[in-house]
Amino acid sequence: MTIPSASAGSASRPDLCVELALLLALATLWGASYSFIRIGVETIPPLTFIAGRTLIAGTVLLAVIHWRGLSLPRERAVWSRFLVQACLNSVLPFTLIAWAERTVEAGTAAILNATTPIFAFLITLLLTRHEALCLRKTVGVLVGLGGTILVIGVGAVDGIGRDLLAQGAIVFATLCYAGAAIFGRVFKGLDPIMPAAGSLMCGAVLLLPVSLAVDRPWTLMPSWESLLALVSLSVFSTALAFVLYFRLVHTLGAVPTTGQAYLRVPIGVGVGALMLGETLEPTILAGCALVVFGVAAMTIPARRRS
Repeated sequence: MTIPSASAGSASRPDLCVELALLLALATLWGASYSFIRIGVETIPPLTFIAGRTLIAGTVLLAVIHWRGLSLPRERAVWSRFLVQACLNSVLPFTLIAWAERTVEAGTAAILNATTPIFAFLITLLLTRHEALCLRKTVGVLVGLGGTILVIGVGAVDGIGRDLLAQGAIVFATLCYAGAAIFGRVFKGLDPIMPAAGSLMCGAVLLLPVSLAVDRPWTLMPSWESLLALVSLSVFSTALAFVLYFRLVHTLGAVPTTGQAYLRVPIGVGVGALMLGETLEPTILAGCALVVFGVAAMTIPARRRS
């Protein structure tokens, strides 16, 4: 799990191809997480499932750090940032989405959750201005969202507005994801595995006491399928995915990295079709094309004129 670092804004064309491949890998890992979560929460309560996810993933990364002969930073300021990142990237959004999806349909939740690039774009444009934004990126954000709606199904839009409290919780979770991508820039200079491990361990410390008090995990009887889904989600879609995520925040930037929110929707639909036997609608191919176009517009830099 050694991911070499790269500096943003200085990548050559071959380096850019590597970063785009990693972005696709990240979208695949997080796209598959929908199926893992669906299988896992069948016999494991969402709060305990999320707490186990952060604990297992953080432990895996700590083992990798030890195997590489490294050690986590000890500065209090760095751990304070890890804690903020944990709240923005796992504790708050994971919990809010798990609570909201008790009443919100999956398609509606996926559309709302796919608005992360829009929030990242707006925060960058109006507040931080840490990245150069242009018309091409704006078009990419909007086209990607349109493709996402086509992939999930236009009918899913009909569900928006029916349960405002739960849907508002998903929107706030999405806003947290956008803030996490932008805040993640403060870890520039650290090996990507450090903020990944540190933030996950902080998340586990916050979530485990609540899980013990609310769900009493020792009384549960989870199925082997749910346990396997939990392990797969933790190792691949969390531990490895977080390392890729923190690298891409620095190499591609916050807004392009959040573009994987669009990519993971068609990937998640495809994985669901393979693993869960879900059907694919005819509009999915058109939606996938729009998603790819939108993400390309957000991530591939324009050629400089000599």
